[in-house]
Amino acid sequence: MKLVYSDPKTGRTGNSEIDANKAAVLIGMKVGDTVEGSLFDLTGYKLKITGGSDTSGFPLIPSITGSIKTKMFAVQAKSGEHKGQYERTTVRGNTIAADTMQVNTVIVEYGSRPIDEILPPKPPKAKGEAKAADSGKA
Repeated sequence: MKLVYSDPKTGRTGNSEIDANKAAVLIGMKVGDTVEGSLFDLTGYKLKITGGSDTSGFPLIPSITGSIKTKMFAVQAKSGEHKGQYERTTVRGNTIAADTMQVNTVIVEYGSRPIDEILPPKPPKAKGEAKAADSGKA
C-alpha cells in the first residue's frame, strides 16, 4: 500500500510504501479520520485521510458508506457544452479495505522534525518551462 501525504502550507507532497503490518492499522478507517503519523515514521505528526484508490484505480468517495464498489451518476461538466449532463462512473466507498492501494492524507498537526526533512524539495523548472510560464503573464 502507498501512503501519500501533503503539506497544505507549502503545497509539497511525499509518499512512502508501507508494509502489510502498518497497512493493517488503516484498514477499517474512513475518509475524514485522523491517524497518528508515528505509525509511518512521521513522529509527532497527525494525518487526516482525504481519499485514495483501490487496486483497479477507482477512487474512494466520502459520500458512500462501506468499502463496496458501486456505480453512481456524476456530473459530467458544470459549464460548457455538456452542462447538466451526467455520466455513470464506478467508485469505491469511504472505508479503507484490503484492496485499497493508495491512501491520500494531509498533515493537520506538525511534529518536531522539520517538514524539509520529510518532504522532498520541488524540482527546479526547466528553461523551456520558465519561458512558457513567463510568456503567458503579459
